[in-house]
Amino acid sequence: MNQEKRLQSPRWRVLKFGGSSVARADNWPRIAEQIRSAKASDLHVAVVVSALRGVTDLLLSHIEGGATRSDELIDEMRRRHGQLLEESSLPSGTLDQELDEFADFLADGGSRESAEWQARLLAFGELLSSRFAVACLQHHGLDAAWLDSRRALVCSDDDPRNPRARFLSARCQPRPDPALAADLAVTGRVMVMPGFVAARPTGETVLLGRGGSDTSATALAAVLEAPRVDIFSDVPGLFSADPRRVPAARLLRQIGFREAQELAAMGARALHPAALAPAQANGIEIHMRQTDRPDIEGTRITPAAREHGAQVKAIVQRKPITLISLEDIGMWQQVGFLADVFEVFRELGLSVDQVSTSESNVTLTLDPGANVTDQATLERLARELGKRCRVEIMADCATVSLVGLGIRTILHRLGPALEVFEQRRIFQVSQAANDLNLTFVVESRHADRLVQQLHQQVIPGGVGGDSVFGPTWEQLFRDEAVVERITPWWQTQRDGLLALMEGRDSAYVYHLGTVRAACERLRSLKSVDRVLYSMKANPHPAILAAAVDCGLGIECVSLAEARHALEHVPALEASQMLFTPNFAARDEYRQAASMGLPTTVDNLHVLEHWGADLAGGAIFLRLDPGSGLGHHKLVRTAGSHSKFGIPLSELDRAMALCRAHDIRIRGLHAHTGSGIMHPDNWHRSLETLGEAARRIDEVEIINLGGGLGVPDRPDELPLDMTAMDGGLAELRRQLPRSVRIWIEPGRYVVSQAGVLLARVTQTKGKGDVRYVGVATGMNSLIRPALYGAWHEIVNLSRLDEPGDRVYNVVGPICESGDILGLDRLLPPSHEGDILLIANTGAYGAAMASRYNLREPAEEIVLD
Repeated sequence: MNQEKRLQSPRWRVLKFGGSSVARADNWPRIAEQIRSAKASDLHVAVVVSALRGVTDLLLSHIEGGATRSDELIDEMRRRHGQLLEESSLPSGTLDQELDEFADFLADGGSRESAEWQARLLAFGELLSSRFAVACLQHHGLDAAWLDSRRALVCSDDDPRNPRARFLSARCQPRPDPALAADLAVTGRVMVMPGFVAARPTGETVLLGRGGSDTSATALAAVLEAPRVDIFSDVPGLFSADPRRVPAARLLRQIGFREAQELAAMGARALHPAALAPAQANGIEIHMRQTDRPDIEGTRITPAAREHGAQVKAIVQRKPITLISLEDIGMWQQVGFLADVFEVFRELGLSVDQVSTSESNVTLTLDPGANVTDQATLERLARELGKRCRVEIMADCATVSLVGLGIRTILHRLGPALEVFEQRRIFQVSQAANDLNLTFVVESRHADRLVQQLHQQVIPGGVGGDSVFGPTWEQLFRDEAVVERITPWWQTQRDGLLALMEGRDSAYVYHLGTVRAACERLRSLKSVDRVLYSMKANPHPAILAAAVDCGLGIECVSLAEARHALEHVPALEASQMLFTPNFAARDEYRQAASMGLPTTVDNLHVLEHWGADLAGGAIFLRLDPGSGLGHHKLVRTAGSHSKFGIPLSELDRAMALCRAHDIRIRGLHAHTGSGIMHPDNWHRSLETLGEAARRIDEVEIINLGGGLGVPDRPDELPLDMTAMDGGLAELRRQLPRSVRIWIEPGRYVVSQAGVLLARVTQTKGKGDVRYVGVATGMNSLIRPALYGAWHEIVNLSRLDEPGDRVYNVVGPICESGDILGLDRLLPPSHEGDILLIANTGAYGAAMASRYNLREPAEEIVLD
């Protein structure tokens, strides 16, 4: 669009409000405020609205099955719109004329099978909501008028698709109409237009497809030569996954048209894919906002967006997808075979989505969003294709797509994440020629879980943001009232900690009150019957005693751990423990049996070769659910690249071996990783183990493992224990009442209870890089070097001073990797200061060594 011409035209802004926004009376003052804000910038404003939430579905149900009689449908439409009028303090008769027209239309009859009749019926949702919008805006003091979208948006009559698609999913190619823009601008009124609805050149009503109100908005912007469209809905923009299913999904702050188009086309429901074409063709920016949270920045889709190199931006899914497999050895090198096949699709007006070929097979998909199909169409398709080859049609499939720039160049980095597909049937894999997506066609029932698992492993976490990724959905919307913000214990005990360091260079300090508080939170989970403390996190006798005193059992991974716990905690009995070895020697299993230790088996080798040692007893089977989660690849404890667990595919073999040796499978166990901050991890584990338990009559216990994460950074949210508890409780209802649920956290119990104190030995500057060295390093705390773990670091000696210098905090070990923290903002630090490294109660002293023959930090307990 010529900029000079645009400056000469009336300056328009198009605002679009979705069905959830217009259906709430309390949103309309906000909507009016957004319009006033635009008008204050000397802009003419056009508003596009969707039907009230649920109305289109109601009308569709009448078309598809006649679930409601015509008189019942009329009454329900009157009730819904009447209720909104009442809540908005508008006269009850405001929409009488439009509702009477709706009733007359149904009374006149018509064929439900006619696409033209269906389009006219479905259009009433937006026609009614737009008339309501005019009245409501006038009530809020705005001069508003109605604009018939069938006047502004006229679709092409040159559409080769079938009649259903031409009426119910019409294609609109808008062109600037300066005359219309000027005519509307002269009035000075806010123009309100129904979304979703357009017209053919001959005047018949057509629709722009489900979600087509977004397209109406960008098309109207093209007609009015508006440089920007604001789309308001119940979400603030595009996210890295569906935030309703993946709370860790991150807001995408700014992306270009190519990626936005790919996201929308591959399943991101916040934006209709057809809306991008008019915007891109006319250089129109799209700003996505949330109606009731205008303070959130939202997503900008703009041609000015910088491309940030190869990166996965989102994991999306589409379902249901129809998959069609064509197979015949005779198609090999047969000239014209594909042309004949695609001619069938053309004749039926069907648009093919994805295609993959081999010498004797062609597999392709149809997206119902782009194809208005019915069973009769699919049956005709099968008959026509069946004349050429063998045909299989699977209607209940889904696509799972990784979307972003340069996917092909980072396939090697994505390899470990793709383990999530190990236990799933994949019908098709495709990599887009534009290098913007990698897509898998799978069974529809697995799509949600695959998206959750891929997102955890592929999308960067973090609490800050950059120009691409903003905050997570959970950070934006989790109710602050239910988030317990706890001041770290060490802040209130600073003076005592400094006094402890008199005469010491380094020390771990454990606060037992914090251990007990964590234990009580775990014990309060109503859906969990028993909690075990995974003692490998920290086997200090005082911590073991505190955990047992709070009612926790003990989970151990070696006989040495078991004996240590029994020795130092007199109240603990072997029967209250769980022994979970991995690749241990045969004698350990024998000794565990003689000690009465409940034992977990995670390898068929134990049953195949040593089953006689366990005969007549009971065991837990540790299963591998197929993929692991966690903050680093080395803490993910499931998937083919993890040494833990029996694959689900070998469960039948394990059951047979147990029967052969008279071994009872008392429990099932899974542990997917460490530092997991999303409750759905344990929900998925319970689903998986629950399915397995239904095949084994004697199962009494399902052990969901540990891995409960703790926030490492001050502005991170804690694990939502309420959501975890509620989800587990819901899933428990599907299990026999006799089955009990166990968990076995370690880090959750002790991480925040421990700090590592270390005295500053030296400081150094090398160019722009400053170093502060402390008296101990990776010999005491190896997690940063081993896992890239992040720990908060403060200068305890100068806690009240502002941090205005960036340091790399390093230890004295002769290794380049002896780094405790990179780029930390600290006050000027000097020899003799005490630095505190937080959240080191777990896997700190327990993993310490005497490397370089330097003694690790001693351990001190505060009670």
